[in-house]
Order: sequence, then C-alpha cells, then structure tokens
Amino acid sequence: MSNGQPSRFQLALTWLALGITALLLLLGVSIHGFSADVHQRFWADIFGRVGGPMSFRFFLQPAMALLAAVPDGLADARHGHSFFLWTNRGDPTARHGRLRQGLISTARVVLLGISMDVIYQLRMFDRFYPAEAVMMAILLAIIPYFAFRWIIERVAGWWFARKPTA
Repeated sequence: MSNGQPSRFQLALTWLALGITALLLLLGVSIHGFSADVHQRFWADIFGRVGGPMSFRFFLQPAMALLAAVPDGLADARHGHSFFLWTNRGDPTARHGRLRQGLISTARVVLLGISMDVIYQLRMFDRFYPAEAVMMAILLAIIPYFAFRWIIERVAGWWFARKPTA
C-alpha cells in the first residue's frame, strides 16, 4: 500500500470488507440483540476460542497484519509521518487518507478473519454469531495491524535518523 494509488481490486476488496462487517454487525444485533446474557456468552465464547480447534489463527491473523503493516510503517518513517492516531492533531485531512490506507491494507486480513471465524463457529457451536466474527477480526487483525505499524514506524524512524559513523 505504500507505493502509489491503490488498485481497483484493492478498493473493491476494502468496500467488500466494510460492507460485510457492517452487515454482520447489524445482523448480529437484530438476531441476538444485546442483553446481559448475550454479553456474557459473547465474552465466554471469545476466551473459549484460545485453546480450542483452529487456534492457529491466533498466530496467522496477527502475522498477516504484520505483513500488511511493514510496508506502511516503513513508508510512514521515510516520509516522516506521525503515528496514525495522532495525525488528526496536525492536519485533519491527512487522517482521512491514513485511515483509508489502513482499511485498504487490512481488508484481506479482515475477510480472512471473518471467514475463519465463521468456519469455527459453525464447527463448534452449530450456530453463527455474526458480531463475534467481526470482533474476532478486529481483535486479531485490525488492532495488531495498527500496533505493528506504530512499532515499525518508530524503529524505522530511529534507524533512518541515525547518523552514519564512518
């Protein structure tokens, strides 16, 4: 994502990921509602996924987020950009572009995460909880992406700022 404009495929994939995410959230709230029982089941299911089958995704999705964050973090460091979440303080228009870049970079990882959680839920629960699938994608893909991007940008910024000692 760090080199030039996104392709039409990347933009379509991003819109698909956003649309599916919004649809799943609305579907989850409309089917299951939001009550204390749903809240308790939700968190019990989330923490129950760690040791169950398909637990490899707890490594796969953050690894995919890392692969997406490396070029973006390096580009941020080369261009002297501040961390994504603090961009709006200086220039609100830059934040929109950085958010767009982050969404484009993570679209594949989000779709992968949602797909894996759908398979997990149907296999383990014989039911589908749409909001849980979205939360797992956020927890395992979006949050790690921005954390890795920040770490890479900090380390690369320090590396690029070093003076040659020869």
